[in-house]
Amino acid sequence: MQTRKKYIFITFFASWLLLFFFGGDQIRRLAFLSRKKATVLKNWPRWTDRSLLKSFADPEELQSDGGHHKQSAKHSRCRMETCFDFSRCEKHGFKVFVYPMEREDPVSESYLKIITSIEESRYYTSNPEEACLFILNIDTLDRDHLSIQYVHNINDKIQGFPLWNDGRNHLIFNLYSGTWPNYTEDLGFDIGQAILAKASFYVENFRPGFDISIPLFSKEHPQKGGERGWLYQNSVPPKKKYMLAFKGKRYLTGIGSDTRNELLHNSTFCIIPRGRRLGSFRFLEALQAACIPVLLSNGWELPFSEVIDWSKSAIVGDERLLLQVTQCHAAYEMAPCSILAFQQQTQFLWEAYFSSVEKIVQTTLEIIKDRLFLRESRPKFLWNTLPGGLLALPEYSTHLGDFPFYHLQHGSSPSGKFTAFIRAVSPVVSLSQPILKLIQAVSRSQHCAQILVLWSCEKPPPPRGRWPQTAVPLTVIHGRRKVSDRFFPYSAIGTDAVLSLDEHTSLSTSEVDFAFVVWRSFPDRIVGFPMRSHFWDSSQSQWGYTSKWTNEFSMVLTAAAFHHRYYHSLFTNYLPASLRSLIDQLSNCEDILMNFLVSAVTKLPPIKVTQKKQHQEAAPQQRQDCLNRFAAWFGYMPLVHSQLRLDPVLFKDQVSVLRKKYRHLEKP
Repeated sequence: MQTRKKYIFITFFASWLLLFFFGGDQIRRLAFLSRKKATVLKNWPRWTDRSLLKSFADPEELQSDGGHHKQSAKHSRCRMETCFDFSRCEKHGFKVFVYPMEREDPVSESYLKIITSIEESRYYTSNPEEACLFILNIDTLDRDHLSIQYVHNINDKIQGFPLWNDGRNHLIFNLYSGTWPNYTEDLGFDIGQAILAKASFYVENFRPGFDISIPLFSKEHPQKGGERGWLYQNSVPPKKKYMLAFKGKRYLTGIGSDTRNELLHNSTFCIIPRGRRLGSFRFLEALQAACIPVLLSNGWELPFSEVIDWSKSAIVGDERLLLQVTQCHAAYEMAPCSILAFQQQTQFLWEAYFSSVEKIVQTTLEIIKDRLFLRESRPKFLWNTLPGGLLALPEYSTHLGDFPFYHLQHGSSPSGKFTAFIRAVSPVVSLSQPILKLIQAVSRSQHCAQILVLWSCEKPPPPRGRWPQTAVPLTVIHGRRKVSDRFFPYSAIGTDAVLSLDEHTSLSTSEVDFAFVVWRSFPDRIVGFPMRSHFWDSSQSQWGYTSKWTNEFSMVLTAAAFHHRYYHSLFTNYLPASLRSLIDQLSNCEDILMNFLVSAVTKLPPIKVTQKKQHQEAAPQQRQDCLNRFAAWFGYMPLVHSQLRLDPVLFKDQVSVLRKKYRHLEKP
């Protein structure tokens, strides 16, 4: 028995010696890694059979840090005050320059969507001398060196750019960093002092107030528009079949994907664990499906966390307690009203910031802009409340009461007066012209504060004595004879409500009074008289425009309509110059564009008041072409159909007119 033990010991000792001498280097490395897993490999293992293995990378690329470049300690402490040149933004404001694309540089579909979104934004400039922020023409989205989209030698390329300046005032986008098995966050090149907009951002590497965490999105993610959230047809969702669901990573697309997507739609909560990296494609899928995310990804800096309050739409769990997630008290103890609020917030966030690449890029730019111009930065409330930070321009105001969206939450009302804004394109040659009668009717309204006449005629306006005598101030503004002037944010407009009028419009004082009273209850909508509609023409595969009188409409023309003056700022400063140039060139369609804008903001239809009002318009085919071109720019059709018409109480009822407040409305 002793002899047997002796032979076993000798065999074990000899095996240990052989393993130590021929494979000890690997053992020592594994022991080191087991003690300190977070430390990066100092040298790539020198396997004894390396000569028999096929090489997929140069040995030099695999040494030290695997070819990746870590941020220096200096740059890891970057803040806007230390690593950004604010002086570049003082003269021309917030302008973004994109390095010209070169044919030999491969660019992924996703990065091309990002570049296109920037070049179509209101901040783009083709002049680097005007730029405040710079975007590389090198695709930095995929920094996994095993990927076919990995761009090599970025350091050498960017060092040759005269504008690089160690990355100062540059913005770099990234979706994937690192590779198997560790998936570190090193990008493989020195970003210098550049701002990093990155998916799957780890909190320990995130530089607060400087970097931006963005969502991980697939290459199929649309550039514009994007699909609506699942609840857009039902403001109050039906009770869902499942309490908790999980969609595996193998079912993003393809076989089984539709079934799993349906599972998300039928679940109240969705488990979102980390993927290979911290972020997951399932995160955006859950938001769209109104499935409250239960996040199990410790250390993940959530997308746009600088401005978005995720505590109102997601539950953050601990991935170390994965087996206890089915007993998650935060989910099971949530009241039905809280669940509904969370679901509605997921839909708002999806449509406001995540449904397209364009919105992700716009949100990134607006966050940086708010940092640069603190006096005009949005309060966090605007970012987390409809219609969202992208549609609440801080250049207009940062006071909630100045916008048309927040009166209900704060129990306030818009101002009790309106400004009549009449666009005149014909000379005044007779006292019987419609514009003069219109001025008299509007001025008699008890709610009218002033009348502004936008003079867009080649001939000069008549002298003051030729205008009607009114009880309210009448001011003539000289325009540029462009239809876009109608919605310019003139400082002379001193009221929340604007009554937009054409010179040939015919309205009575009672009609004006009633429409204004209705508008005060819906200050975020267009409220008016003449209506139009759109429809899908399947035979032509395009949108159609109709002025036929039906029970359904989607537009109220601004020839006679109330809207909030804030929409003048959105029209001029939010919409691209190309759309305004289009309507100026056509001298048409500005009213359609305004309807597109307001419906895109509110996700609601306009409101029609009282009976039929005739309105003559020319070039219906031209207006249909406008309809399709606007839909192409928005990336979807924002117009919403409605069958609602608001009339005064007792309108057309067979009762004494003395009992009717707006009795003059019923006169032929």
